[in-house]
Amino acid sequence: MNRIPITKAGYNKLKKELDHLKTVLIPANIKDIETARAHGDLSENAEYSAAKERQAFLHSKIQELEGNIALCNIIEPDQTEAETVVFGTSVVIEDLNTGERIQYFLVGPLESDINEKKISVASPIGKALIGKTVGDTVSFKTPGGMREVEVIDIRPGGEWIKD
Repeated sequence: MNRIPITKAGYNKLKKELDHLKTVLIPANIKDIETARAHGDLSENAEYSAAKERQAFLHSKIQELEGNIALCNIIEPDQTEAETVVFGTSVVIEDLNTGERIQYFLVGPLESDINEKKISVASPIGKALIGKTVGDTVSFKTPGGMREVEVIDIRPGGEWIKD
């Protein structure tokens, strides 16, 4: 099996989510099942059915997280000056069609979150940016069509670049 790159912060977030499931959500769900059982006939008990479905979902999520955590390869981003785009760097790109500039932090697939401007090194844009340097032009395919961007700045360790 392939190891999945992840930052220490991303790994800790997964472990925290797993712990929350095991110590908070599962015990609460067990209480919900016990309460629903006390209401009598289980064959027509919607509360019981919903609680059992929730239990199956929670156990599935736990298995998924445990599997992902087992495959994690923690990589601490290099804090020295970054000359090329690699896992753990921040990169500012400029869309050559619109002139819009955006900054991304390149992370592993388990911690990517577009709302936090964290993109996976396995995503189309992440794959296209890996190994590039300031001034390089990069083309990549998106669901909306081809995009072309220029690498404007690269910083180490996810350092955020001030506008």
